[in-house]
Amino acid sequence: MTLELNEVLLEGASRTVSMIAESRQLVCLTGGRAEERTRLLRAVMGFVPLTGGVLSIDGTPLNAKSAPTLRRCMAYAPHRLDDVGHFPTYEAPSVQSVFTLKANQQVSISNGILSEEVKRTGCTGKPAQLLAVAALLQRPILLCDEPPAESAPYLQSLARQGLLVLTASASQTLRAAADVVVEL
Repeated sequence: MTLELNEVLLEGASRTVSMIAESRQLVCLTGGRAEERTRLLRAVMGFVPLTGGVLSIDGTPLNAKSAPTLRRCMAYAPHRLDDVGHFPTYEAPSVQSVFTLKANQQVSISNGILSEEVKRTGCTGKPAQLLAVAALLQRPILLCDEPPAESAPYLQSLARQGLLVLTASASQTLRAAADVVVEL
């Protein structure tokens, strides 16, 4: 898979972003504020409109019509589960409730498999669970919003297995582990 951002501009951003990322690469979006990095990840998923430029996946431009189809090739590990916006309650849902979302209902993952994948992430707690869930969805593009620095070797291994891993992070560890670093 190839993800291309060509002079992409988001509302409120001070500069455009251009990059090309391919399968088997770990890419780190860094610089700027955390909110800007998160908004760019959400734009890649088609949830934040572009004010300029073109974002495409395998040559297909992302727009309102193509976004739902293109999202099927992506998995998203948010910084916190309540950031996703799919849950109308004030209480953060359980990690298992992620599998009740329409896009994830075909995925059958046992607690044992999830537990083993959480161990592989190299980190602990909810961030490890969210990262493991996203990886277990087995989508060709993995988007990670502010993953723990300890997960860098895990993210590298996922990229080496063929995924395009796009992280948004200010972590020096993740920057050093990345094949491509994009300054915002």
